[in-house]
Amino acid sequence: MPEPLNIVFAGTPDFAAASLQALLDSPHRVIAVYTQPDRPAGRGRKLTPSPVKTLALEHGIEVRQPQSLKDPEAQAELAALEPDLMVVVAYGLLLPKAVLEIPRLGCINVHASLLPRWRGAAPIHRAVLAGDAETGVTIMQMDEGLDTGDMLLKARCDIGAQESSGELHDRLAVIGAAALSDSLEGIAAGTIRREPQDDSLATYAHKLEKQEGELDWRQPAKALAQQVRGLSPWPVAFTRLGGDNLRVWGATALDGTCDDPPGTIVAADRDGIQVACGEGVLSLTRVQLPGGKALDAAAMLNARRDTFAIGTRLGGA
Repeated sequence: MPEPLNIVFAGTPDFAAASLQALLDSPHRVIAVYTQPDRPAGRGRKLTPSPVKTLALEHGIEVRQPQSLKDPEAQAELAALEPDLMVVVAYGLLLPKAVLEIPRLGCINVHASLLPRWRGAAPIHRAVLAGDAETGVTIMQMDEGLDTGDMLLKARCDIGAQESSGELHDRLAVIGAAALSDSLEGIAAGTIRREPQDDSLATYAHKLEKQEGELDWRQPAKALAQQVRGLSPWPVAFTRLGGDNLRVWGATALDGTCDDPPGTIVAADRDGIQVACGEGVLSLTRVQLPGGKALDAAAMLNARRDTFAIGTRLGGA
């Protein structure tokens, strides 16, 4: 068994906290944690620590929150730790070349896709939006490019037919933590095999924008169902209903054909509010009106059946 590594961890959200916990449960030593500065949150806009900071402080680990790692002083402080390895998981700050060269074994990243399939900010959402059947986590040796470094280990998983980005995110956090643990012994011993990425297979996972949520009923029902799942829990798909936005949290594409104009409600029962699409029918299973809570179809129809009368047009048509 190789000697335990002195590790600096850099990460911010819940996804990263799962990997930090895996390191804390390992024989290796987490000597410092880097995370984003506290951000305002909630109705009171109170400064709130990141999940990674909260976990680190619970275990008595030093936390550092620089605005940037491009600052020579911040780089000197990191170098003074003399880390063997830096583990980066959804940190949110770019690591310049000077930082990548500080740890003895470099910097590795837990990336939520099977590289090079989805590089960039939103690999989980983009996989669901694209209708991918499979995704996973790649442990990657970081370089100066955007998710372009050599691959050290891959862990694969299927994407469920009705799985949302939020549900997949939670599964991949666990898978990523396990993959990180599996990779550390080989990294420490210098025996892990590095596999270069094929850049020709890369796709950029653009950051999500709120306007991507609007449903275009001229599209096939299958594509719209993927859109709903891919944008849950943020920014959430929506459609126009009269003068309001109806948020769509859950939807299922139904088999069969429909001759009604796209956006027309063609049926509504406890199982869903069925809407004609450019191809097929989309059943809205969980929706939210302005000022109200997200409700399943049965509860929404009990409260507002007239709002979803057959023949009503969605999408401003």
